Amino acid sequence: MKISEKIDADIISAMKAKEEHRLTTLRMVKSALRSKEIDKREPLTDAEETQVLATLLKQRRESVESFTKGDRPELAAKEQAEIGMLETYMPQAAGEEQVREIVQGAIAHLAESTGQKPGPRDMGAAMKLVQQRILASGMRADGKLVSELVKAELAK
Repeated sequence: MKISEKIDADIISAMKAKEEHRLTTLRMVKSALRSKEIDKREPLTDAEETQVLATLLKQRRESVESFTKGDRPELAAKEQAEIGMLETYMPQAAGEEQVREIVQGAIAHLAESTGQKPGPRDMGAAMKLVQQRILASGMRADGKLVSELVKAELAK
């Protein structure tokens, strides 16, 4: 079942249960997905839907940080609740060990293709290859974690 179909079904159940906050959050997600679909002028793929959700999650995390710094715990709690709701629609997050294995495999592949051991200057090529492999595996990973692991592996 596609993310948008699941959200549509959950909107109906939230309406029936009269869960106002959940309903407004789901409507916001549906609106963002629909907006992206209109911009693209064709239905979104699963990967594109996941990307839209990832963007919304990133925005919520930044808001939580801002509200916490601004001494607004009630707004930070509201955003945190939205993060919890949005994460249920995201694919499984890859653990650090899984990401490390993908990074090591990508760097080994990079070394084979260039014929020399990649160094810190090959960060861009390595990151691109790692991101492609993570997407191909059907998982998601935090970009900051991936960047740190790639940097550590290239420094070896």
